Amino acid sequence: MADVRRGTRGARAVGAALCVAALTVAAAGCSDDGDSPSSAASKAASAASSAASRASDVVASATAEAQQKFDDFKDGVDAKGDVKLGDVNSDGDRTTVPVTVDNGTSDTRSYVVQVGFRNGDDKLVDTVVLNVNDVRGGGSKDATARSTHSLDGDITAEVSRALRH
Repeated sequence: MADVRRGTRGARAVGAALCVAALTVAAAGCSDDGDSPSSAASKAASAASSAASRASDVVASATAEAQQKFDDFKDGVDAKGDVKLGDVNSDGDRTTVPVTVDNGTSDTRSYVVQVGFRNGDDKLVDTVVLNVNDVRGGGSKDATARSTHSLDGDITAEVSRALRH
């Protein structure tokens, strides 16, 4: 598992959003709209919970899609040990990680690889599946796994599953 961490401008955006939420809560005590500080805090907590729920839905959707791709595979052999990841990077607004597949067999094979992206709390925040086709016997082939959406904070990547066929 690559354990390289990166900071992003997205982390600054999250920090800014938290500051705005805190200022909103603090300002609510001085507002004329009738909201109490506890009511404003409740609204801020609800908004944060809603954002977390949307992020969770994205991960659940990506995980279900990954499962479907593996389900479509027939007669694959576990090949997780054939796959190595490089350093986690940023490619614009996406997180990327180089993937190298080493084919130890004598025949040309193709691979399906699932890469999981985890945050600093070791929580799965995204997962992607890529096909690495036609890896020559005894050879290797490089590919790149890209997150499905923008990921913030310190991100690590892991090979969740890999099949050779």
